[in-house]
Amino acid sequence: MGKTTFKFGELEVNRLGYGAMQLTGNGVFGEVEDRENAITVLREAVANGVNFIDTAEAYGPKFNESLIADALSPFQKDLFIATKGGFDRPGPNNWVPNGAPDKIKQDIEGSLQRLKVDSIDLWQLHRIDPNVDVAKTLAPVAEAVKEGKIKNVGLSEVTIDQIKQVQDILPVVSVQNLYNLGNRQWESVLDFTAEQGLAFIPWFPLASGPHKLADKIQAIAEKHKATTAQIALAWLLKRSSNILLIPGTKSVEHLKENLKAAEIELTEEEFESLAN
Repeated sequence: MGKTTFKFGELEVNRLGYGAMQLTGNGVFGEVEDRENAITVLREAVANGVNFIDTAEAYGPKFNESLIADALSPFQKDLFIATKGGFDRPGPNNWVPNGAPDKIKQDIEGSLQRLKVDSIDLWQLHRIDPNVDVAKTLAPVAEAVKEGKIKNVGLSEVTIDQIKQVQDILPVVSVQNLYNLGNRQWESVLDFTAEQGLAFIPWFPLASGPHKLADKIQAIAEKHKATTAQIALAWLLKRSSNILLIPGTKSVEHLKENLKAAEIELTEEEFESLAN
C-alpha cells in the first residue's frame, strides 16, 4: 500500500480517517438517536489513531459539528477536522445547493462556533451552485482564508474544469467526489488530483458495486481473512497515494474493522482483478 499518511502543509494525517455523517438522525437530519454512543465512537476513532475527521454544516444540519466538539474539544494538536458549507437542508434526505455569499459566510462563522475553533483546518464547498457565479460564492471563503479563519480549502463533486476555475480564484488542497470500487465515473478527476498533489477523498467509499464484483471481492477477502468492506478500502488505498478514506459508522466494532483495512496488502494481481 505504500505510504499510510498524507501531508497537509506541515500536518501528516493518517489516510484512513473517519466520516461523521452517520452520526445524525434519519436522512442525515436532526440529532443522532444515541448521542452517548456517537461520542464513544468519535473518541474511539481518535484513540485508534484517526486524526482526520470529516463533517459538514449540513449534517443535522449543525448537530454533527457540535457533537464532534462535545466529544473531542479541545482538539489535540494533530487532529485535522474538515467541514463543509453550501447546502440548504429543508428536510430529511433533502439537499439544495446554496452558493449565495451570505449563506457561505454564515456557514463558515457557524462552523467556527460549533466546532469551538478559531480556524478551520479544511473548509470544503459542498457543491458548486449552478445559479451563482462561483467567484461570488468563494469571495467570503477567500476573505476567511485571509483572516486566518480557514487554513485550507477543498471542493466536492467537481469536474477538472471546475477545479481549474476555482484554482484561478484561490488555492485548493482537496477534492471530495463519489468514488468506490463499483462507481469510478470520476477516475479522470482522481488522476488529475494525484498529478496536482491534492488529496482525493472518496465519499461513499464502501459501495462494492455490481454483484459480479461482490463475488470477486468475497474471494479475495477470504484469502486475506478479511471482510469485503476491508478489501474495498484496501483497494482504494492502493489505487492512489493521495486518496484519504472517510468510512463512517455508528458502531465501534465496525470502526475498528474499517481501520484494519490499512494493514491489508493486496497483490498487484488482486488489485488488477478488481480494477477490471
